[in-house]
Amino acid sequence: MYWSGLALTAFAACLPWLTTGAVHLHGRDINAPLLDSYDYIVVGCGISGLVVTNRLSEDSSVNVLCIEAGDPDHYEPIIQDPVYVGADIGGIYDWDLSTTPQTQLDGAARPMPQGKVLGGGSILNAMCWNRGGQDDYNAWAALGNPGWDWEGMLPYFIKVTRYLINVCSHADIAREYSINYNPAVHGTSGPVQVSYPRFFYPQSTNLFAALNYLGVPTEFDPNDGSSAGAAFVPTDLDPNNQTRSDARRTYFDPYVSRSNFHVITGQHVTRLLIEGVGSNYEVSNPTPGGNENGNGMNGMGSNEGFGFGPGGSTPALDNSTAPPRVLRRQSPSTSKLRITGVEFAANASDVRRSITATREVIVAAGSLHSAQLLQLSGIGPSSLLNSFDIPVALDLPGVGNNLQDHCLVGTFYPYNNLSYPMPTELTTNATYNAQAELQYNTFKTGPWTAGSPNALAFNPLPLISNNSASILGGANDQAPTAYLADGLDPTIIAGYTLQKQSLVRRLAETTVASYEIINNNAGSLTVAIMHPFSRGQCYINSADPFEPPSIDPRWLTNPVDRQVLIEALLFNRQILAAPPMLPLQAAQFVPTVDADEAAINQIINSGIRTEFHPSGTCAMLPLEQGGVVDPHLRVHGTQNLRVVDAGIFPMIPAAHLQAVVYAVAEKASLFQEAQSRR
Repeated sequence: MYWSGLALTAFAACLPWLTTGAVHLHGRDINAPLLDSYDYIVVGCGISGLVVTNRLSEDSSVNVLCIEAGDPDHYEPIIQDPVYVGADIGGIYDWDLSTTPQTQLDGAARPMPQGKVLGGGSILNAMCWNRGGQDDYNAWAALGNPGWDWEGMLPYFIKVTRYLINVCSHADIAREYSINYNPAVHGTSGPVQVSYPRFFYPQSTNLFAALNYLGVPTEFDPNDGSSAGAAFVPTDLDPNNQTRSDARRTYFDPYVSRSNFHVITGQHVTRLLIEGVGSNYEVSNPTPGGNENGNGMNGMGSNEGFGFGPGGSTPALDNSTAPPRVLRRQSPSTSKLRITGVEFAANASDVRRSITATREVIVAAGSLHSAQLLQLSGIGPSSLLNSFDIPVALDLPGVGNNLQDHCLVGTFYPYNNLSYPMPTELTTNATYNAQAELQYNTFKTGPWTAGSPNALAFNPLPLISNNSASILGGANDQAPTAYLADGLDPTIIAGYTLQKQSLVRRLAETTVASYEIINNNAGSLTVAIMHPFSRGQCYINSADPFEPPSIDPRWLTNPVDRQVLIEALLFNRQILAAPPMLPLQAAQFVPTVDADEAAINQIINSGIRTEFHPSGTCAMLPLEQGGVVDPHLRVHGTQNLRVVDAGIFPMIPAAHLQAVVYAVAEKASLFQEAQSRR
């Protein structure tokens, strides 16, 4: 059923109505003068950084500082209104990063968008809210991380959310759009509002019916750990005003009056200060003429609008002479390095400042920049650090390795039955868009509430392919090093061996997702790998902290991932040919209906992009498996340094990652609270 504007207005009447305007800062303003030292310093004010800072500052006896390289947003419609999802990629709130040339594909580099803004990726992402499967987290625990299984994670998933299944009395709509609700797994009083839009494209039901016809299930709550199949997933959406419920608006704005909750923006942390360890001169004194603000240069977006000084009272570092180079290479199994603080600057030309942390430093800069910061600080693979003349404080081979990402391939099957409302009409039909805009601004209903691609499918390989046993058998027979990068430390190979065994075993199940279908309701059924076998790397390519890292996701270097994508694209043909999809009159252009495997491979090679989910570069694994952090997220070989972001994922879950990162940060906050009570 197509919800008209009138029907949606009636639907909205069954919800509590609150009109909210811009939140104004009270109490301590962003970028107010700094203290001389803090109990805790958090690097990065994205999802995980703001969660951790918020929770630690609940204890009024401690002072917490969060340092963000980007600026705060200004509550722009492009950020808040769901219709603009994706429109701000490449803009002023994006790091504008890119990968290395992907020679295993077509040799081209790809954009790697990452949030550079207060709130991080929650400002830029597609707002989808799902957690992955129970097996994802049980696999984490099985790799040597007690307490990180599904049962250990569920309380923190619940703690994050204020979930409203806002279909009210419209049970028929819930059934039609496969909206299922298990109250035992949802929070009702958490900071992040999770709900559904007030508009549903009816062709979503065609897709779900076709998947059912082909044996793919839909009757489940996508957040109860039963993730394999198709579902209409909720979003981080304020159900009252139908705007984005992001980390800034949920973990920062309501708490700015806390006198011990300090945030500065426009400041780039250049290195960690380690007791007894000096730095490379270039780290603290970059060569003039280099990158000024740490942004990439891929040409997608603007490099303007970043950075302003903290106006702080912390004295500037005296960099008139190079600091002494102290080589203190230690084994992470025996050393206990102490982090004393951080060094930071607004840009490469600005004077460096330092500030001390009396208890802990928490790195929450995202999987790419957290690995970069550790390496710049002398924590990482010794061969890499030596190549840039960075004193090795801790030889930790896993830093920057184990990079995983959900890579995707777009398709083009435009629907020709124009009796269905199409999201593309918002850009091709000015009258339709004007009506939708008026409906949104007046009633908070209509197509402008439905920008996120909610109708998704997370398909198990055995349900969509007769070749699944052959594919997984081939994966099982691979030598561990067959498709990894050259020169890896034996511990990383040992860790990957266990990961590969886990993947082969789990992907043979009909309850574990192998890939995702991202449906845009206009004829694109994009396919994305959910459990990749390929592993990449994120390494510094300079001792200059304002030079972006070298990001090599190595997508599809393991042929299993390519085989899964081929099977997924072939299954799309079955979907489009299923009786429930025929009324849409899809035209199969990319790939064509008769495309052979060579043509499909060409589409894959040129079409691979990121789903914006890089993770795993600071993996929570034992040292002997190439791990970087322990189950308390403390960096191996340190006393008081933790990493809290998607970098700690030992294996990427089959989900859009924001809900997972929120929960990881909530769980991590308890570790730090327990430490502070000692």
